[in-house]
Amino acid sequence: MIQDMEGRHLSLVLANAAGKTGKFVQAWDNYADLPDRVQVPLRKYVRVSDEEIEMRYIYENDHPQLVIVMDDTIIKGIDILRGAPKGTALVVNTKRSADELLALIPNKDVLSSFVCVDATGIAGGTGLESVDFMGSEGGVEAVSVGVGIAAPLCGAATKVCDKFPLDNVVASAANKAGVKEGAKTAVVKTL
Repeated sequence: MIQDMEGRHLSLVLANAAGKTGKFVQAWDNYADLPDRVQVPLRKYVRVSDEEIEMRYIYENDHPQLVIVMDDTIIKGIDILRGAPKGTALVVNTKRSADELLALIPNKDVLSSFVCVDATGIAGGTGLESVDFMGSEGGVEAVSVGVGIAAPLCGAATKVCDKFPLDNVVASAANKAGVKEGAKTAVVKTL
């Protein structure tokens, strides 16, 4: 993702939604990828556990089970599934078809499902309105959490992950209609 604020909102909404089920959760940024620059790829993580999370100082998730891509243009040039185990689900903000995007992913054999959703179209605008120049560390949210493209992407993620039910995601995001529309219009391809 290159949209720092949207990525932060996405991880916070999913963590809050999973937390409402009684799970232990943690949302964080990838320290190594959080430079004081803009328009560079970033990673945000959510950890959901049945047990208390004791080691909160892990800076990367080497084996993500759910990957959400906010900008489909990075799929061709970045190993978005780096370290993902077999059975991983992928959610992409795109207007393109799953088959078109799958042709660009070299290690797609680890995927169990692929979800396409036009989150930018659902949120309205170009998707660049939420590009911010505010770093995560010490930053203050200028808008409600889950207003932009993060909302429909979170809704789409509920189609392939049972850690955060749709009702909880709706309750956690400011753009409740966007979450519902993302869940409704997401196209799921089982692999």
